[in-house]
Amino acid sequence: MTVTVLAAALVVAALLLPNNVVGLKPMKFARIPAEAIIGAAVMLALPRRPRIVLAAVSGVALGAMTLLNFLDMGFNQYLGRSFNPILDWSLLGDAQSYLNDSLGRTVTLAATIGVIVLVLLLFVLLALSTVRLSNLLARNTGTATRGTLIAGVAWITCSSLGIQISGVPIASDRTASAVKIQAHQVVNTLHDEAEFAKVAKVDAFGNTPADELVPDLRGKDMIFTFIESYGRSAIEDPIMAPGVDKTLDVRTKALAKAGFHAKSGWLTSATYGGSSWLGHSTTMSGLWISNQQRYRTVMASDHMSLTDAFKKTGAFDTVGVMPGVQKGWPEQQWYGLDKVYNAFQLGYKGPKFSWSTMPDQYALQQYQERVHSKQPADGKSRMSLLILTSSHQPWAPIPKMVGWDQLGDGSVFKDIEAAGNKPEDVIADTTKSREEYGKSIQYSVTALTQWLERYGNKNTVLVFLGDHQPIARVSGNHASRDVPVSIVAKDPELLDKISDWNWTDGLRPAHDAPVWKMSSFRDRFLTAYGSTPHPKTR
Repeated sequence: MTVTVLAAALVVAALLLPNNVVGLKPMKFARIPAEAIIGAAVMLALPRRPRIVLAAVSGVALGAMTLLNFLDMGFNQYLGRSFNPILDWSLLGDAQSYLNDSLGRTVTLAATIGVIVLVLLLFVLLALSTVRLSNLLARNTGTATRGTLIAGVAWITCSSLGIQISGVPIASDRTASAVKIQAHQVVNTLHDEAEFAKVAKVDAFGNTPADELVPDLRGKDMIFTFIESYGRSAIEDPIMAPGVDKTLDVRTKALAKAGFHAKSGWLTSATYGGSSWLGHSTTMSGLWISNQQRYRTVMASDHMSLTDAFKKTGAFDTVGVMPGVQKGWPEQQWYGLDKVYNAFQLGYKGPKFSWSTMPDQYALQQYQERVHSKQPADGKSRMSLLILTSSHQPWAPIPKMVGWDQLGDGSVFKDIEAAGNKPEDVIADTTKSREEYGKSIQYSVTALTQWLERYGNKNTVLVFLGDHQPIARVSGNHASRDVPVSIVAKDPELLDKISDWNWTDGLRPAHDAPVWKMSSFRDRFLTAYGSTPHPKTR
């Protein structure tokens, strides 16, 4: 009897399971599932063999839906969106790599094995439970038939009258609705792939001659920099904002003293909580790249990136510094970068800071020594793309600034890393995560602006922005997708060219500063600095 009760409880819980953590409330599991009533009616009408087969298949299918619900919970909690069964399986490998870098190989291996065992156990237990319950119905046909009719009438009554308890409807069709949503998502994804392939072929500047691309930036030292997870929450959340806002104000004054001035606004990112490459490519392509399929489509296209626009002029050498890249990066060609320095090409001998392979300050110093301090050949200017990673979750341990002349090969960071927080102590604590996230943003902004203050010159133009908001557990379940963006330069004429953007003076954008979609930045930037549109339509 106990086993049967447990089997029924497991099946009902799976049928009623919500797909987000916020929905995990006791009342959600005290409803009447329509699927159980229909399933019981079908089982009562079938002969033994087809009944057992259908029961087992139904249990496996319910296991699959339960797995998708759990994946939705994780994706909503970290990425602010549901799991896409067509596109997102590859991200599970990235999640495993993240755990490996953050918590170590042993913990990751144990967690991976544990998850696999639990998933298999889920499928087996649900299949066995549905078979057991179908057998129970067959042995007690009369009682089961009456119970099914009563449950059916109760469900119809509660549904028709909209009866609720604590705001939760008693009549539920949770699993049927979830199947419908997943089916629509699959259809929409396949449709989106075809439509976006057409959109990616259209480019307002695709046929612009080289001499008509960014003419107002010729001779400038252009630097585009993404700061990992630098989102609006860093500037507005009551826990993170005080420290971050103070840092932005202090660094604005320090840059002004060195002759630099800035204007800042907001961009709405195409991603949230992770998948940074979607934010990078959206900014640089002028296309809304919100999923992996769109990303693959653009990377395989000849749609011009903002960085490639500089290369096409013939007046700029192009280089990338990517301390987060630890394997082959074929995207280099689409970005139009002549040279890329990855995590293994910057001479770092210090410790990793959780996921981040090296502190931002070290990466910037290596950029200075290997790239920025050297004049390009043939009298060209230079365009650089830097991806800073110290503010990547789990924000433990966080590097600290050291003297720029003391960086060496990075060994100076060993004691700092050893004295820092452990990832496992921060990951599980929401308040601690918020506090440490804020500190990591302060560090990254300080490192970047100190570098500019120390090494920038009259021709240096720095554009820096966040790629996405931090995970929902830190930014909040209803946070926007906005990220700050700033343009910094000594030449006042360069900032005058964007005066009609109505951005805020300084590094800290006002709360009511203009908000644009991230995909609009490329064309606005190209237009502001003198580029002439010559559309490419196919």
